[in-house]
Amino acid sequence: MRTIALMNQKGGVGKTTTAVNLGAALAELGKRVCLIDLDPQSHLTINYGIEPSSDIVSMYDVLVDDRSFLEAMQRIDENIALLPSSIDLAAAEIELVSVVGRETRLKEKLESAQHDFDFILIDCPPSLGILTINALSVADEVMIPMQPHFLALQGVAKLLETVQLVNKRVNPKLKVGGIVLTMFDAQTKLSIEVVAELEGFISAAKGKPLPWAEAKVFGTRIRRNIKLAESPSFGQTILKYDSGSHGALDYRNLARELVGLPPIVSTPAMRTTAKTQAAVMVTVNPGINPANLAAQPAQEVA
Repeated sequence: MRTIALMNQKGGVGKTTTAVNLGAALAELGKRVCLIDLDPQSHLTINYGIEPSSDIVSMYDVLVDDRSFLEAMQRIDENIALLPSSIDLAAAEIELVSVVGRETRLKEKLESAQHDFDFILIDCPPSLGILTINALSVADEVMIPMQPHFLALQGVAKLLETVQLVNKRVNPKLKVGGIVLTMFDAQTKLSIEVVAELEGFISAAKGKPLPWAEAKVFGTRIRRNIKLAESPSFGQTILKYDSGSHGALDYRNLARELVGLPPIVSTPAMRTTAKTQAAVMVTVNPGINPANLAAQPAQEVA
């Protein structure tokens, strides 16, 4: 089992979008995925069509009111489970201040639950507070979604300091798995320069006793895609909302890169016919019947 914390203290970088769609893409590959929404904004929860309310057991109840991990779990489908968030989670930062072992509450809950997931993805809030520390305390690795901007590089440096501190004091197994670039435009000079800076920074850490010594910049870039922005309003992942879009292809390839599979190859100007779309889907999931997909209308990759 791999437990991955998706974190970046800067908001609006595609962190929740990555948690939502990476989880769906891993599930499509047959992996059993648990998604934990630790962000009081509850965007991950909403993106999966669940409306945050006091009627459901949320991560606030798990961390503050001592409810169990399994009580809060919502089954999305056969391969995806979700632990929802709520606005109440914003109060957890204050309510846990006087609690002994507050940094490891999530770790204790996960260790006491009986589960058989292949991946646990934790969507952290855009801050470096107690909720994020809880995620880092239980995670095996950190994935950092970021936009290819130079100001974002400075934010990553601060984030890595936090990871190193948790690694030394709370969770010695914690490491940085990699950085995934979001809202990427390969045609801009800035994007290319940021990639070079990141790769140089990570290369300089090789062989040193640092949590990011084995990190990488993921080869899969998440391109700008309006379909990614539209899908949450329908309570759907990009794989369901527009399976033939660039966004769906990019997150499928990110999932494949994460598990060590070769990418699905496509061209930027590709227009997916029913036949080629069926071929892509069968490549992702060999259990799909091509005849069923071929009957569906063609979609344009956008």
